[in-house]
Amino acid sequence: MRTVLVSTLALVLSACASNYEETSEALTAPAVTQSTPETMASLDPSDSILFWSDERRSAAFRDMESLFPGLEVAPANQRRNLPAGTPLDEASAAKARQFMADTAAAGIMVLKDGKVVFEEYGLGFAPDQRWTSFSVAKSFTSTLLGAAIADGHIQSLDTPVTAIIPALTGTAYDGVTVGQIATMTSGVAWNEDYTDPDSDVAKMLAVTPVAGESQAVTYARTLTREASAGEKWVYKTLETNLLGLIVEEATGKSLAVYAAEKIVEPSGFENGLFWMQDLTGGNIGGCCLSLSLPDYARFGQFVLQGGEGVVPEGWFADAGAPQVDFGPRAPGYGYGYQWWSYPGNTYGAQGIFGQAITIVPEKDIVVAVVSNWPTATSAANRTKFQELVRQLALNAK
Repeated sequence: MRTVLVSTLALVLSACASNYEETSEALTAPAVTQSTPETMASLDPSDSILFWSDERRSAAFRDMESLFPGLEVAPANQRRNLPAGTPLDEASAAKARQFMADTAAAGIMVLKDGKVVFEEYGLGFAPDQRWTSFSVAKSFTSTLLGAAIADGHIQSLDTPVTAIIPALTGTAYDGVTVGQIATMTSGVAWNEDYTDPDSDVAKMLAVTPVAGESQAVTYARTLTREASAGEKWVYKTLETNLLGLIVEEATGKSLAVYAAEKIVEPSGFENGLFWMQDLTGGNIGGCCLSLSLPDYARFGQFVLQGGEGVVPEGWFADAGAPQVDFGPRAPGYGYGYQWWSYPGNTYGAQGIFGQAITIVPEKDIVVAVVSNWPTATSAANRTKFQELVRQLALNAK
C-alpha cells in the first residue's frame, strides 16, 4: 500500500502545483508554491509523529517541509512591524521563564498594545525559524471560514454541509450544518486518543486515497452517528479537515492560497507559512501549518483587532465565545468556532505538544507559545500556561 500511496501523492501534487501557483499570481497576496520532500515520512499510524522520541519530534516540528508535502506561502508584501514595548515586570518575566523551563517551550512572545513586551527562545529555536502548529491550525481554518462567508462564497453557518460537499450525502454528515462542523457538534462518533495507534485521529490521513475524492470525505464515509446533530460536543480533527474542504470547495482555492490573501498579507507575516497537504493534495484544515513565533503573534494581533475587511464584523467575538459551554465540569470554559473560550472573556487557539495563541481583548494582550511537551496532551501544562496568561493580564500596564 505504501508504494501506491506515494505514487498517488506524486501524481496528485504534480497536477495541483501549477494550479496553485497560477491562482496565487492572480491575487494581490504572497506567492504560493508547491513543496514536496524527497523522501516522505512514514504514513504508518504506529509510526505517527505522535509516538516519536522528544529529539525526533523537536527536529520535525521546526522542519515539517522536509518530511511532508505542502504549500509554501511567501512572506507578506507589507510586513507588520512589531515594535518593542515596556518589558514585563520582573515577577512576570521570571514566571514566563520558569514556565518555559518547566514545559519544554521553544519560544514565548507576549504582545501588549501590539508591542513586544517579552520574547525568549529555547530548544535551539530562533525567531526566523518556523515551528508546526498542530491544532492551532484549526483557528486559521475558522478564520478562512469567516472570510468565505464575508466574501459570499458560503451563505451562512446554517448552510448544510452537503450543499457544498455533495459527496457527504448519505454519510453520517448528512443533515449537519457548517456551523455544527465549526463547533464540533455534528453528533458523529469519533476517537481522538493521541496515545492509540488505532484511533481515528491516528488513521485518518493514512486511509487509501480514492480517485477524485478528498481523504477527509473517504474517512468520513467510515463513521457513524452517536447523537443528533447539534446535541453533543466531541473534539474531532476530521471535522476541521472537512471544514477546510468546505472552504476550498466554496472558494475554489486551496487553504494556503486563500490564507495568503486573507491571513498572511493582512497579518503582515515576516517569515511566510507552510501548510501540509494530505494524499489527495488538499491542505489539512485541522493541523500542521508552520510559522515563526513572531508570525503566530502577528496572527493573534490581527484577530485581536477584529480582522476588519477579511471576516464579518464581530466574527472573532462570536468565534471565541462559548458556543458550546462545558458547564459545571469546567466553569468558564467552552468551545466556539474552532477557538477555545476561557474564563474572563479570553479565548485562544491550542494544539498538542504545547502550541497556543491566547488573546485577552480587555487587556489588549496576545501570548504565543510553541513547545515540545513530552506527551501530546498535558492538563498540568495547559493550566500553567493559563495561569501565566492570567498573571500577565493582571500585571499589564
